[in-house]
Amino acid sequence: MRRPQAIGGLVAVGIVVMVAALFAGGGAPQKPVSGLLGAGLGVSWAVPVLRILADAAAVATGGAVVAVVLFLPATEGKLGGKALRACQDAALAAGIWAVASIGGLIATATVILGVPLSHLAEHADSAGRLSQVRALAVAVVLTAVLAVVLSGTKTLRTARAAAVLTVAALIGPLLTGHGAIDRTNLWSVLATVSLVVHVVAATAWVGGLGAVLLYTRSRESVELFSRLAFVCAVTMGVTGLLTAEIHLDGRQGGWGLITQWVTSGYGVLVLGKTLAFAVLVFIGWQHRRSSLPRLATGDPAAFRQLAVLELAVMAGTIGLAVALSRTP
Repeated sequence: MRRPQAIGGLVAVGIVVMVAALFAGGGAPQKPVSGLLGAGLGVSWAVPVLRILADAAAVATGGAVVAVVLFLPATEGKLGGKALRACQDAALAAGIWAVASIGGLIATATVILGVPLSHLAEHADSAGRLSQVRALAVAVVLTAVLAVVLSGTKTLRTARAAAVLTVAALIGPLLTGHGAIDRTNLWSVLATVSLVVHVVAATAWVGGLGAVLLYTRSRESVELFSRLAFVCAVTMGVTGLLTAEIHLDGRQGGWGLITQWVTSGYGVLVLGKTLAFAVLVFIGWQHRRSSLPRLATGDPAAFRQLAVLELAVMAGTIGLAVALSRTP
């Protein structure tokens, strides 16, 4: 399968899972109340679709940057051919990330203000005061700068700077949006920090796997990624559980917390994401038990086949995460 087709297929998996999860979790957009204009059902659905496109582009950007910094060799600080190609791919992905963020900004403002898209210009001042819109504006600026930097990256030093900028683009909206940290509330601090770490680890894990498949499948690179994936998996497991319990009112504890995992829409999606995470951990174990030994014998097919399945599960998990962020 060609690369554009494979990427398109993975994005489609994420969107299908997201749509199904939105209906299952009660977060699916609804028609406006009779008599009110509203943003329209199409614009309302555009918000999560653009979000998953932005997330997919962010993962692709982060993965390519991880490959350049960790997996692809540089000679005296200068990037080789594969690394340069990865930088150009990352620049393109960052550009898509920026465009999707612009679309998300416009659609989000329209939905929150409850006005048709054609009337948004009349409410520009009100839109500018929305925390979600400001967060997306931060993402647009950072990703646009990142695309420019990556397009001109020729050295390992610049690639490392791009890696720092990628992390900033990932966490900037998380620190400036609706869920921004409230330093006077311990639970808000924990939830925000946990989410930031979770997002960075997920990007490195998912994007790193895609980058290994695209740019290098050497035994050394796969083994290095395997160690990185283990750290990311442990980090995601801990931060995901902490974030879920905070949002499910884990401060109270007891039987009520446990029942929310199966009785609330949010809890059901958290449970689904947890099961998907367990599948990913099992696939990772299979990599270490089977794929790496076979790769050492010169058989890269085993790793490739299992990695493609892993990416498909990851795409579905991202779809669940987007739905989770929009579920009451």
